[in-house]
Amino acid sequence: MTQGQIFSSNEFAPFLDRLADAASAAIMPHFRQGFAVDNKWKTGFDPVTIADRNGETAMRALINSTYPGHGILGEEHGGENLDAEHVWVLDPIDGTRAFITGLPTWGSLIGLRTSGTASLGMMVQPYIGERFGGDCHQAWYNGPLGTRTLASRACDRLEEATIFTTTPALFNDTERAAYDRIEDTVQLARYGTDCYAYCMVAAGHGDAVIEAGLQAYDIVALVPIIEGAGGVVTTWTGGSPCEGGQIVASGDPRLHDILLKELARTP
Repeated sequence: MTQGQIFSSNEFAPFLDRLADAASAAIMPHFRQGFAVDNKWKTGFDPVTIADRNGETAMRALINSTYPGHGILGEEHGGENLDAEHVWVLDPIDGTRAFITGLPTWGSLIGLRTSGTASLGMMVQPYIGERFGGDCHQAWYNGPLGTRTLASRACDRLEEATIFTTTPALFNDTERAAYDRIEDTVQLARYGTDCYAYCMVAAGHGDAVIEAGLQAYDIVALVPIIEGAGGVVTTWTGGSPCEGGQIVASGDPRLHDILLKELARTP
């Protein structure tokens, strides 16, 4: 893929595209091809494939050769040098269920945590050829529609909002009750979008994402994109999203305040 304009002054921003290239080269030979699917869980289903493992291996190798003093936290191969100032947080395929069923709604997540705070991130979808990046101050897109900055849209009423979640089945009973109250009020709810949901909020095509049970590698890369486009990402209680957990992301800070109140409300 031809690298588009980088809108960030962050010194590590150009490295995002190098990592994206490495991950894509390792993953794409397996997409919509025959491959074994392993299950990480003894009960339930959490799939992982050779593409997940190879994608992360490729990114880790590039990080270690380019920035040997940096740390790495990855979904497939764990953590190393996690007390470093700069720690790369990697999810080679966010949306493995989509990947194994041939749906192009998965993405590679490449995040950078600086002194414990998400500072830089990119979501890469190599089949479609899209990249969404951000540094908490600006966000950008490069893909079939060209290269452009991203800006979230205004929405300050639940009744006018479009929200996303991967699936309500991932919520526990208390979380599901809170989510259902919100879904019953909003204009539109969409499921099954994984990391793409956050990028659509940053691009102004939706208004919020509500999730639970996330890990750091599920969200760190997406925070700088949302924030760079003018949005907000926190836990359901308004805390830092960098360790995962219950996450809500909104394109409009006014809507975010409303969602936090609704998520905290007891029946």
